[in-house]
Amino acid sequence: MKLPVRLPVFFGIAPLGLLLGLADPPASPPVRPSLNVYLAKLAFGSSGTLRVVTANPDERLNLPVSVEGVGPGEVLYRWLPLYGTRSVLPITEFPLASGIMAPSEPGIWRLRLRAGSIREEIKDLTVVVRVPFAAKQGGEINGYRIGRYATEGRIRFDAYSPPMGFIEVTPENQDMQLSEHLRLRQFVTKNQREIWPKYVALDLRLIDKLELVMQELNAMGIPARRMAVMSGFRTPDYNGPGEGGRATLSRHTYGDAADVWVDNDGNGYMDDLNGDGRVDANDAAVMRIAADRVEARYPELIGGNGVYASTPEHGPFIHIDVRGKRSRW
Repeated sequence: MKLPVRLPVFFGIAPLGLLLGLADPPASPPVRPSLNVYLAKLAFGSSGTLRVVTANPDERLNLPVSVEGVGPGEVLYRWLPLYGTRSVLPITEFPLASGIMAPSEPGIWRLRLRAGSIREEIKDLTVVVRVPFAAKQGGEINGYRIGRYATEGRIRFDAYSPPMGFIEVTPENQDMQLSEHLRLRQFVTKNQREIWPKYVALDLRLIDKLELVMQELNAMGIPARRMAVMSGFRTPDYNGPGEGGRATLSRHTYGDAADVWVDNDGNGYMDDLNGDGRVDANDAAVMRIAADRVEARYPELIGGNGVYASTPEHGPFIHIDVRGKRSRW
């Protein structure tokens, strides 16, 4: 007796014709052509972790971008708005060979390159165009109180001249990564919580230095995976004329200072960095050692460094800035 041939039953694996070898396998999806785009390491700061570049509107950018295998005159670039940035200007492409100019409008932008029909977005680095300082009228921008700088209206070019502009912070962009471990929202002034947009002065050398301090701690055998920021940028309005221990010309108001601690477990307090079983100013002093080593290696990031003990309001922390000259307290 000849038994009937039974074909195996497959569920959700492949068409029957393919299983029996009677049909060709589906074609692989086409490979999207791409450009060989390279960003030099210096684009990511000395730490190698920066994810943003800041600029003024229409500023020429020193972005070390190169495209291999394509003639320099064949590549065009344009800007793509991100995080809800609204553009009223027409979409325009520019020749890469002429240099890269920042967008004319404040906001968050991504660079896109094109050679013929091939397009490539530069996703590793975001360009943040500041709102110019001149937009501040009556101490405010769009209803957000900033206040008046003590040196405002004077002609000076030192570290105490007012900032060139402010990053506009919105609900859409506040979680943007500034670097591997730090986000934009960590540097917003701690008041006016219900007002949007907010505005932040920020020097990316500070972000670079904080990342380098974390790297140095790890090199010292002290885990540093997360950094808490108690205070980043403070508007002059919030900082006040020197009350509560705040300096009249606080570096916080210039966007190049932060009060920080290592908080790997996320409990809101400094970790026991020296391993003595306590959390106190001695742990902040360990961070000072790391910051001193960073400044010795990168003198362009030299600045202030102050250790603070615990109070009923907060645990120990360290102030770090990039004011351009050494200061310790």
